[in-house]
Amino acid sequence: MRFIKKHWLEILLHILMWVAVLYALSAIGSSSTFEFRVKSVNNAVIMQKSTVRSLRPFSFLVIAFLMLLFYSNVFWLFKKLVKWKNGYKQVAVASAWFAFIFAANYFIVGFLQDFNDSKDPILQQLALRSMVTNRWWHMQLQVLLIFLFILGGSIAYFFSKAWVNNELIRKQLEAHQLSTEIKFLKSQINPHFLFNTLNNLFSMAQAKGNDDLADGISKLSEMMRYMIYESNAEIVPLSKEIEYLKNSIVLNKLRYADNEVKVNFNYPGHMQDLNIAPMIFIPFVENAFKHGVVINQSSQIDISISASDGKSIIFTCENKDYGFIRKMDDNDGGIGLENVKRRLELVYPDKYNLAINKEDDQYSVTLKINLE
Repeated sequence: MRFIKKHWLEILLHILMWVAVLYALSAIGSSSTFEFRVKSVNNAVIMQKSTVRSLRPFSFLVIAFLMLLFYSNVFWLFKKLVKWKNGYKQVAVASAWFAFIFAANYFIVGFLQDFNDSKDPILQQLALRSMVTNRWWHMQLQVLLIFLFILGGSIAYFFSKAWVNNELIRKQLEAHQLSTEIKFLKSQINPHFLFNTLNNLFSMAQAKGNDDLADGISKLSEMMRYMIYESNAEIVPLSKEIEYLKNSIVLNKLRYADNEVKVNFNYPGHMQDLNIAPMIFIPFVENAFKHGVVINQSSQIDISISASDGKSIIFTCENKDYGFIRKMDDNDGGIGLENVKRRLELVYPDKYNLAINKEDDQYSVTLKINLE
């Protein structure tokens, strides 16, 4: 009921379209009706035979084939074809599917009505069989025009609906990015003051010979610079996103002793000039540190990023489950699992697969993004 209320205008237009098509088929059926009477030479009726041929009784069957063509194109075939890169193959498959449905309509309706193979002995005796066949073929040309009209309508409907959906997603993404930027601007202090302060702290740490502290401040400065100046872009080089993750891992490890957490981070040495939406992976890494590490216990986090021929990126993150690991919670200050899914849906609609598993004592996240 909610779907009908939301899409009532679209449903009404579909109903009006099929009513118009049914009216056109009825008109063709009326024009195809004809009758023969056999009489003697002296005008006395010695035998009378009526032969009536009409498409009208089978209009609803033809409508069924037309609806099959329209909705199979819109909800199945075209969705498959748009993913192919070969335009000739796309046209060939769409044409073959059209020919198959039209041929099925031709032979099934023709068989039921006996248009194209009239075996009536009276018609054969009067050599009128060819007239019936010609009328059948003439009618099929009109039906073919309706099938072509429905084919064109399905193409127009599919691409117009795809355009509307893309525009809606684009506006939602813009609104989401604007909201994110506003929240970030509200929370950030003057960047110049921040970087000057970090540089001063870095110099002081070096002067006192505390290399670990200087290195931590340097990495924090790089992360803040990336977040403020570079992460507002729609896509960034994968190499920069990996560098950000490396810095984040180093800073998170500073909170623990060396034997409390071990992080294995594997990533491709050659990035293949791949680009990715910024800040996609960091929530899962932060979640692993937040819920997968326990003080005074040995913990391990395995993080991996792999690229498949420049067509897809696979991110995995695994950590030990100590029994209190929970899903990312929006109320605890984190970005939230639902927000991550929402952003993925906006940036990579129908191009990602996110799997989160909790088995035995392991918690794992696998995110695959299709870049094509």
